[in-house]
Amino acid sequence: MTKDTSGPAFPVQSYVNADGETFESEPQGMTLRDYFAAKAMQAYTSDLDWRMDMSNEQTAIAAYSMADAMLKVRDQ
Repeated sequence: MTKDTSGPAFPVQSYVNADGETFESEPQGMTLRDYFAAKAMQAYTSDLDWRMDMSNEQTAIAAYSMADAMLKVRDQ
């Protein structure tokens, strides 16, 4: 099953160069899911008790679980 990533976190689909020409591009960069997970992980690892009790893998799993929950609520 593919997870909903909700596309790029910071999409840039067109830009204008110094000569005034507009260019279109495919969105690139981290997904919104990755961005949410990074923010959740930052919060988890700032808690000393969490860092002492949880492994890096458990923290990553929890961060993506939180990101998935955030995307689910966002779509409601």
